[in-house]
Amino acid sequence: MNILWAIVVGIVAGWLAGVLVKGGGFGLLGNLLVGIIGSFVGGFVFNALNIAAYGSIGSFVTMVVGAVVFLLLISLIKKTA
Repeated sequence: MNILWAIVVGIVAGWLAGVLVKGGGFGLLGNLLVGIIGSFVGGFVFNALNIAAYGSIGSFVTMVVGAVVFLLLISLIKKTA
């Protein structure tokens, strides 16, 4: 159930990341996929930095931050290539 929660909230986080990163979006479907992957990236980054996120709001913030970081990285790679 935890992975299903990450996917559903990751979709919302991807949409929000696409709104926050103007010009870095990949369309609706692309941003949703970025959000799903970014939710896992956010969890990894927060664990690596020893930052604890408690509750549903903390998990959502973690996922949004991960989606934004992942979207920015993809945008940089896309511009470089």
